[in-house]
Amino acid sequence: MTDRYENPLGKRYASRKMQHIFSDDNKFSTWRKLWVALAESQRELGLPIEEEQIEEMKANIYNINYEVARQKELEIRHDVMAHIHAYGEQCKKAKPIIHLGATSCFVGDNTDIILMRSALLRIKELLVTAINSLYNFADKYKDLPCLAYTHFQPAQPTTLGKRATLWLQDLVMDLEELEFTLGNLKLLGCKGTTGTGASFLSLFDGDHEKVKELEKRISEKTGFSQTFPVSGQTYSRKVDYNVLSVLSGIAQSAAKFSNDIRLMSHLKEVDEPFEEKQVGSSAMAYKRNPMRSERIFSLARYVMVDALNPALTASTQWFERTLDDSANKRIAIPEAFLAVDGILCLYINIVEGLKVYTKMIDKHLSEELPFLSTENILMYCVKKGGDRQVLHERIRMHSVEAARRIKLEGQENDLMDRILKDPMFGLSKEELEGLIDVGNLIGRASFQTYEFLDIVRPILDANKDYLVNDMDIRV
Repeated sequence: MTDRYENPLGKRYASRKMQHIFSDDNKFSTWRKLWVALAESQRELGLPIEEEQIEEMKANIYNINYEVARQKELEIRHDVMAHIHAYGEQCKKAKPIIHLGATSCFVGDNTDIILMRSALLRIKELLVTAINSLYNFADKYKDLPCLAYTHFQPAQPTTLGKRATLWLQDLVMDLEELEFTLGNLKLLGCKGTTGTGASFLSLFDGDHEKVKELEKRISEKTGFSQTFPVSGQTYSRKVDYNVLSVLSGIAQSAAKFSNDIRLMSHLKEVDEPFEEKQVGSSAMAYKRNPMRSERIFSLARYVMVDALNPALTASTQWFERTLDDSANKRIAIPEAFLAVDGILCLYINIVEGLKVYTKMIDKHLSEELPFLSTENILMYCVKKGGDRQVLHERIRMHSVEAARRIKLEGQENDLMDRILKDPMFGLSKEELEGLIDVGNLIGRASFQTYEFLDIVRPILDANKDYLVNDMDIRV
């Protein structure tokens, strides 16, 4: 449709799999599955509902008469009632018992929980796949020395693999939070208008055990082991906040990763995947902008801000029910999932296609290595009998002059030549070369990478069934 607004999250960014989870077909067929589960459970517990009525309902779960529902909602201004009417038109025999004893939140809230569970499982697939991709990247480059930065100023060296473990550790933490939240999702169940179950208690002539069993059976039929023990008409909106907090955490991790890739791209140390005919700029034909990383950060910023929506919603619910959550939830929850889906698809694509320029990495490290080696030089010369304070001043003096020539004159770093010629240090060329060996400056970077990958490997093994290869990148 070109004559009206379409959400870019669906049109440009999110995978078709995630879009289907929040599609009308999935939402309204889930409503109908819940109505079937309700009727089946009520029949099993003795209410006068015929098997033929249930079979009629099952036969029309996916045959949704949207136009009937749309016209009815225009008339009565109530989406659930409109769909009850539409379902009833298709199920003439079952019409009298559809939605028996239930309130709108029976289908609305339970469906929201079911869809969030499906969406979290999809996010878990992408997250595990991203972890696996980073694991392989870190393992490949675990011993490649590179210049490390603090404040984006040259600091002690590290290895590229060790840097990747920082990204990897963030995603592992996100996976832990996701699994906790996913494992604690509960169905609302069938609590009735204010959460007391009064309508169902009336249906079962005051039999409390049957009302409890009804809820248990519905949850089992929808794949849940637990329902909320208490609620108003809705489940606590803190659930939505907890879920979006997980998504926000993933967005934060991805944003940090994307910024690092953008900085490394500027340094010409890496390039994102770049297709044969891809255009980097409409004006500057030579450009290879890190557009995938920029898109990750752009979407991540949206998700982090969007996480405020359920926080405000949860804090402003009145007593047992108010409706100012509804319109907000319809937008905030699906869009957060769609955005994170797009973020992780891009993340995986970047890691698996990242081009690493080892000579540029070595060049930048070599340019700074003389400065980074001065502490080793100082300690070595003191051990040989030199005066620490005198040598420290000589290093400071030579460093200032070398830096001046680099910055003002564009000259090469000649600090090592200056130290070599200074008789106060008394160093041979062989001694100096040994002192500036990068292998003596990266500390435990390689070993830390080995050790951390040993921690991650069992996590990947335990989640191997979640690895996917269906990333959907269209733009």
